[in-house]
Amino acid sequence: MNRKQRVLFLSLLIILLLSAACSSAQQGAERVDGKLQVVATTSIVGDVVQQIGDDDIHLTVLIPAGTDPHSFEPNPQQIALLSDADIVFVNGFGLEQTLASVLESSVDPKKIVEVSQGVEPLAFAGDADHGDEEAHGVDPHTWMDPNNVIVWTENIERALSQADPDHAEAYHARAEAYRQELKALDAWIRSQIEPLLPLKVVTDHKVFGYFARRYGIEQVGAIIPAYSAMAQPSAQELAQLEDAIRALGVKAVLVGNTVNPQLAKQVAEDTGVTLIPIYTGSLSGPDGPAATYLDFMRYNVQAIVEAAQG
Repeated sequence: MNRKQRVLFLSLLIILLLSAACSSAQQGAERVDGKLQVVATTSIVGDVVQQIGDDDIHLTVLIPAGTDPHSFEPNPQQIALLSDADIVFVNGFGLEQTLASVLESSVDPKKIVEVSQGVEPLAFAGDADHGDEEAHGVDPHTWMDPNNVIVWTENIERALSQADPDHAEAYHARAEAYRQELKALDAWIRSQIEPLLPLKVVTDHKVFGYFARRYGIEQVGAIIPAYSAMAQPSAQELAQLEDAIRALGVKAVLVGNTVNPQLAKQVAEDTGVTLIPIYTGSLSGPDGPAATYLDFMRYNVQAIVEAAQG
């Protein structure tokens, strides 16, 4: 073998070795212990996905608990997780606006599943000066009605079963069991809220639209008159809200765990109302009172009851 042949042989060998290494790395990234590699954007989406996937999937939640999903931006390691995932579950309806460009550039569109697909959306009736979601005209907080989360389970079950047909029966059984829990949750919420009607609530931002539509409460105002907690109210809007709180006799303001509470504290001091903490865009940590979606909703309903009773 002459020098030219040796160079050609070594070049081909290097190419083959590199190809094998890349292929092996890709397979390892896609499946660990033979499980689907799944990413969920929020802790709420992640909990519902885990209820259905259980031990048959390897789940990573992208946005840490307690972080506002409206403003989250991923780091390079998290972008790599998105790129390597078999399925990426997102809330949709414009919630993950800050992730839009990353998802578009890093993830095959066929791997992205919007869990809210099929939910009847609530349109935003205000002006478009208060945040990202208003430009889309849709309220993204679909999880505030457990009947919408039943729609989530159908989308999640379908996506997992298509990607991993060997476990389709297990996904279906767990999804069906979880749907029964969601129906029971819905009935319990009705039993708690109906005795309080008519009920008016004030929140830090417009998060209770789907809840209000389902259970008949009235969201009479929000400190931030927008669906995004990133928006900022004007002095005039704050003054109008405080006037409404006084006029309607509102006793408490519900403040979410992922927003800066300073504005709410100001309103509370000006009007004499009580601030009651709730969970809105994120679950609590595993040892907290809202570690699962079911706990999250029960905690919030109990907070609403407390606010109503003053």
